[in-house]
Parts: sequence; C-alpha cells; structure tokens
Amino acid sequence: MKIGIANDHAGYALKLKLKDRLQQQGFFVRDFGCSSETPVDYADFAHPLANAVVAGECDLGISICGSGNGINMTVNKHAGIRGALCWTPEISRLARAHNNANICSLPARFISEETAFAIADIFLHTPFEGGRHQRRIDKITPFL
Repeated sequence: MKIGIANDHAGYALKLKLKDRLQQQGFFVRDFGCSSETPVDYADFAHPLANAVVAGECDLGISICGSGNGINMTVNKHAGIRGALCWTPEISRLARAHNNANICSLPARFISEETAFAIADIFLHTPFEGGRHQRRIDKITPFL
C-alpha cells in the first residue's frame, strides 16, 4: 500500500517517527514534506498530498500540523478527498469505517507519539463498511 504523508514545521518531528514506523511495517511512504522545523505554510504540502490521493498515486494519506485543523481544511478543498481530523484511535476507526476517509489529519501538538501510531495503524487497517454509509458519502459533493 502506498501512503502519502505531508506536514508543516509543527508536524515535522512526528512525521519522521511515523514515516519510519510505516516503512518498517512494509508500507511504501511518499513524503510530500516539509523537511525541517523551519516555519512553512501547511497548504504548500497539503495540496500535493491531496492531488496524489485523488489521482490514485497514493492509496491513503496522512497529514500533520500543529492542531491538525489547517492541514485538514486544506486537503478537504479537493474534490474526492475525505479528510478526517483524528485525535483518538476510535475517531480514526470511525473515519474509515463510516466515512471512508482517505486522509487522516493528526494534531501533532495535542497527541502523544504512541497515540499517533495507534491512530495511523487503525486508519490504515480499517475497511470501509459500505451500506448505509455509502449512501451518505454519495451525498457529499463539492459546491462550486
């Protein structure tokens, strides 16, 4: 499975740890940056990640910024992206099972490394349940 990962400066340290863990688990990880803790704008990294997920170049994505909000808002501007801000493993499970989320956004300043690992593991291994949930997802359309 190909996983895209993007972050801003606040998510840099967590990204490095999460990327290493995912690669050790056998995932191919495409890193969209950023590459340091020097302040950057999260949108510069969120848009390429979202584009890659929409294009099928990455199966799923993980985005990380300080609160998780800014980067999540940005990926959700793309038609076909269902980004979910996940701060607990249960939210992550429901985002995949009920919403078929394809990008998991993590709030680096508000969760521990262990919680981030648990959230990512559940996100990447939980299947979408379909059924009544698909009907609801079909009603999500971009407004232009």
